[in-house]
Amino acid sequence: MAGVSGCLKYSMFIFNFLFWLCGIVILAIAIWVRVSKDGQEILSPGDSSTNPYVSVNILIAVGSVIMILGFLGCCGAVKESRCMLLLFFIGLLLILLLQVAAGILGATFKSESERILNETLYENVKLLEAADNDAKAFQKALAEFQEEFKCCGLVNGPADWGNNFQQNSKSCACPSPSDSSCTLYDGKYVYKQILGLVFSMVLYCQIGNK
Repeated sequence: MAGVSGCLKYSMFIFNFLFWLCGIVILAIAIWVRVSKDGQEILSPGDSSTNPYVSVNILIAVGSVIMILGFLGCCGAVKESRCMLLLFFIGLLLILLLQVAAGILGATFKSESERILNETLYENVKLLEAADNDAKAFQKALAEFQEEFKCCGLVNGPADWGNNFQQNSKSCACPSPSDSSCTLYDGKYVYKQILGLVFSMVLYCQIGNK
């Protein structure tokens, strides 16, 4: 039994350390977008009735929660603390349930969500094609964002830039075309969450049986 507990303990630690690192990455990117000058230019809603800052604030909250859960999982595994493991299990279970609820709501109100998102994106596409000073500030910020995150455009890739593409073609140099990895990510993430739930509960029970 001790060997199994040791294997589970270190597997749990590694899993949660990676989980914690993911939280740091999400939090760092979200805070950068929220507070940096370039990020504020990109998030500027223009004439849109929607507020893009809401999405960034949600990412900051998600990153913070993931960091806290990762910390609880790591410490709970190393210190063999049933309290920390139970808190980790409950927190991860709540996140999983919220994801399921969000997925159901997203499917129910899919057309409305797509309308709001497309409305915001297309309004900002107009800024990419424009030539006034306000548009130039947005274009400069997005060009730097494209170089940083290896992406191009908002809706239709390079075509979004219109006549301004030649001036910003360097920032649109992506290393490879997009593939299906983005659509596969959500499924993989759910499997990892379920694995974390199983690991934490098995270790919780084994510590209690010592």
